[in-house]
Amino acid sequence: MDKNATRYNVQLYIYDLSRGMARSLSPIMLGKQLDGIWHTAIVAYGDEFFFGGEGISSCSPGGTMLGPPDTVVELGETEVSEEIFMDYLSSLGESTYRGDQYRLFEHNCNTFTNEVAQFLTGRPIPAYITDLPSEVLSTPFGQMLRPILDSIHIAPSGGNVINGGRNT
Repeated sequence: MDKNATRYNVQLYIYDLSRGMARSLSPIMLGKQLDGIWHTAIVAYGDEFFFGGEGISSCSPGGTMLGPPDTVVELGETEVSEEIFMDYLSSLGESTYRGDQYRLFEHNCNTFTNEVAQFLTGRPIPAYITDLPSEVLSTPFGQMLRPILDSIHIAPSGGNVINGGRNT
């Protein structure tokens, strides 16, 4: 890497969609402790980027209806320029991360942030986030709820869709 290259900070914003309810109810409903139902976003170049049922969106950091994140994880720095990053997101939004590709358990905001984090920093997001769907589905209650949960498309309002709306 060029020592004189511009570096950009990359953060992971973590939101608990359950607002603490998962911690209380998961032992009763699933028979195991879940600390949260995680929504994540990447913050870089002064914006927050996330994937949901509308495709890839961006907003000012903390600018969705979810408000400020519950946790911020410093993922590191990147030398990828903002122009290259936006081209990358545009490409993802036209293919892999169109809104109609969203699947709550298999292809969600956390899948997106994990891929983008690796593109920018070479490092994945924490495993406790990416492992959550398999933890839920490993329980009888999770299997019972799967058909209902599969129909859910999470798209926090307040963002601007970059590309790849629901192309059904």
